Amino acid sequence: MENLYNILGVSPTASAEEIKKAYRSLAMRHHPDRNTHPGAESRFNAIKTAYELLSDPKKRADYNQSLNNRIIIDPEKEALSLWNSLFNRCGIVLQHNSSS
Repeated sequence: MENLYNILGVSPTASAEEIKKAYRSLAMRHHPDRNTHPGAESRFNAIKTAYELLSDPKKRADYNQSLNNRIIIDPEKEALSLWNSLFNRCGIVLQHNSSS
């Protein structure tokens, strides 16, 4: 599962207002009625799910606790996921090296 903060492109210390602002921006960009890209609907659903969880203080606290207690098995994959999230938020799609 992708990190919910990465999906919205915000830091774990983001305020409720920053989360809402990021959600609105991304939801507008990826909404299936506005974006005809084949992956737009699944991206929109991920954005919606991330917002629903992170906008609820209790669910967010539980998520943060589970996030802080997880073990990173593949740090390279984790770093790549973070970079992809950042670039996707800016509308840039990275080409992956197929030899990895």
